[in-house]
Amino acid sequence: SNLKPQVESFGLGHKFEEVKEMFKTVNEMLGDIVKVTPSSKAVGDMAIFMVQNNLTEENIYEKAKDMDFPDSIVSYFEGMMGQPEGGFPEKLSKLVLKDKEPIKCRPGELLPPEDFDSIKKMLQEKYDLEGTDEEALSYALYPKVFEDYIKNSKEEVNLRLMGSDIFFHGLEEGETCGVKIAEGKKLSIKLVDIRTNDNGTKDLTYEVNGNNRIVTIKDKNAPISKNIDVEKVMADTGNQFEIGANIPGTVFKILVKEGEKVKAGQPIAILEAMKMETNVLAPLAGTVNKIHVKEGQRVVSGELIAELE
Repeated sequence: SNLKPQVESFGLGHKFEEVKEMFKTVNEMLGDIVKVTPSSKAVGDMAIFMVQNNLTEENIYEKAKDMDFPDSIVSYFEGMMGQPEGGFPEKLSKLVLKDKEPIKCRPGELLPPEDFDSIKKMLQEKYDLEGTDEEALSYALYPKVFEDYIKNSKEEVNLRLMGSDIFFHGLEEGETCGVKIAEGKKLSIKLVDIRTNDNGTKDLTYEVNGNNRIVTIKDKNAPISKNIDVEKVMADTGNQFEIGANIPGTVFKILVKEGEKVKAGQPIAILEAMKMETNVLAPLAGTVNKIHVKEGQRVVSGELIAELE
């Protein structure tokens, strides 16, 4: 299950038993629904959200009336996962959706016809791909995942033909492996020596098809100098103009720009943690004075995201 590592990513590992109990409570609040992906994820996200914010079945309607709920549970109540037998619990649905209206039909009926020719053209122009049927279908089904895959492949080299054992565990010193890099082309690679440098790097000596190669990499386990520690700026909880992260995670998307006017309750950013996306909301109307984070940055709960004026 992904639940335990997801709970730990929120810094709630010590409350895992409490989250499991809350999972049962949330399931009952929703009407004992069928729990398979994605509905099981919605229940888990809601359980973590409630434990993190000290919410209970009794106080949630008052304490969480101005909170923004996880995207998965919002999607559930919008009807994007289908219609549960017996319908949605009305009071909880209004709390989660606020002013949004749920759909009354099968979600697939709302999808427009997919323009695969346009997708292929975009993939060719934006990512220099061939625009095959497989690539177009992959993008149509999972646009964000596919684009992340393409970006990582270009930045970190495509390792799809490497054996899983080598990819996940690497080589021990003196160990040899075969790596297929193309059809009919296979390299024999031996890790000969590992040498640690004083500048936080390591020199790896390989033997590739009998020829020595030296690669210098960053040593992730090297001690970090105190001089390069980055102090995190936390939002002042007593100042409504300072907007803090409501969960620990990664800044997935920043939705506003400095100088832009925002309304109370308007999402200003999206945070992501273990596939759980949550909006960061402006607590009041104002103008964005400064944005303190950037997309892809890791943040802790309460870290300053933006300032309003």
